[in-house]
Amino acid sequence: MKAVIQRVKSASVTVDGQLISKIGRGLLVLAGVGREDTEKDIDTMINRILKAKLFPAETDKQWKRNIQDIDGEVLCVSQFTLFGQLKKGKQPDFHEAANAETARKLYDYFYKRLGENYKPERIKNGVFQAMMDVELINDGPVGVDYRSEDGAVTIEVDTQLPKREKSADDKDSDSKKTGTVEFKLPAELLE
Repeated sequence: MKAVIQRVKSASVTVDGQLISKIGRGLLVLAGVGREDTEKDIDTMINRILKAKLFPAETDKQWKRNIQDIDGEVLCVSQFTLFGQLKKGKQPDFHEAANAETARKLYDYFYKRLGENYKPERIKNGVFQAMMDVELINDGPVGVDYRSEDGAVTIEVDTQLPKREKSADDKDSDSKKTGTVEFKLPAELLE
């Protein structure tokens, strides 16, 4: 599953000129379901969204509180285009996105479980497979130094990150964390 999470002062979804959902301070979550995704991926994504420290503390120290800490709202919007890729030519390829039936089932599971793990009345939804107009007011100015005390926050989260091979630096780092050291005996001692 992929999601783009934006910290907002407010956000809303309109379909055919009719307001569907609106939130105040909180998170706008654009969520896409991939063809390899399972309920386990959805549960992982929910945990990441609810635990992500994207809000400042009352002392204005950045990255101290999550959505639950501030009693914020969440607006979920299904977004299969998060799986679009421009590998060849000019048109995006959406082969990594789940088919409509699977995506609807897992997206509905995502929305339901998000409410069960937080507060259902604080979770709002768009309309699956609809042409939605999404409006938002970012929480802070765009383009500010990430270390500053305020700024727009947009985070991409992917539960299917590719595995990477460990480099020599990673192995050195692992041994420092565990307090172990790799030791090799000279070949002549092994005879």
